[in-house]
Amino acid sequence: MSAREEAATVRPLIGITGRRYRLQLLKGVDERYGDRCTDGYMSDFASRIAEACGLPVHLSYDTDATDVCRWLSGVVITGGQDVHPACWGGDTAVVRDVDPRTDPMVHDVARDEYEIALVRAALERGVPVLGVCRGLQVLNVALGGTLIADLPPGSVSHLSAEAAPTDGTADHLVSFEPGSIAAGLFGEHALTNSWHHQAVDRCGAGLVVTGRTSDGVIESVELPGAPVLGVQWHPEWMKSADPTMTWIVRAAAELLAAHRGEQTHRSVR
Repeated sequence: MSAREEAATVRPLIGITGRRYRLQLLKGVDERYGDRCTDGYMSDFASRIAEACGLPVHLSYDTDATDVCRWLSGVVITGGQDVHPACWGGDTAVVRDVDPRTDPMVHDVARDEYEIALVRAALERGVPVLGVCRGLQVLNVALGGTLIADLPPGSVSHLSAEAAPTDGTADHLVSFEPGSIAAGLFGEHALTNSWHHQAVDRCGAGLVVTGRTSDGVIESVELPGAPVLGVQWHPEWMKSADPTMTWIVRAAAELLAAHRGEQTHRSVR
């Protein structure tokens, strides 16, 4: 196999973030090691990335963000708990004094710090980034943006009562800006699922809004000129195939091919 053929068949390595909690939260665990921690990840991300011919890898908080981005061809920042308001200038009075290892839905400073560092390291190296729900908000905060702490009730249901997977309800129709990555994937509109109570307020440096619901809530953001996309819904939990997941694999594959092409060029000089 030639170097060119080999480069075309190599699957891109894509890092997926998760959360950390104590084993005692798992039903039936042996109490003798219930106070030890485990790292948890939504396997739907890995499954869909693998289906799209990517190689999913799960990233622990202990995986140095800068070093791992030298190996990764793509990064997915996943959903979960709210970003700590201290990261974006919000009201810290809402923070409960609860160990995030015993309640994986309370604020987790260690996760915030890791994912913000990961976003910044990926952007610095030109590694494609997909931010999903909380991940979109992390992307925004990493670039200096702010968040809406709690969306008021309105004409669109953003915190859905539906169980995953689902393609969402008729009111949650997202409209995309022409010429954006999102519009290239979905066209003018897309019906999506939704499980969030916070949203982007002021965009971080360079980010632009490319998708909104009819009530004006920001549903997708991008960094023009870079392979960066944030979506407020959950593509891994759409009942139908969602092109967002194939997009991150394709963008990662293009970066990998470019890097391997450079290496091949250097080796034959």
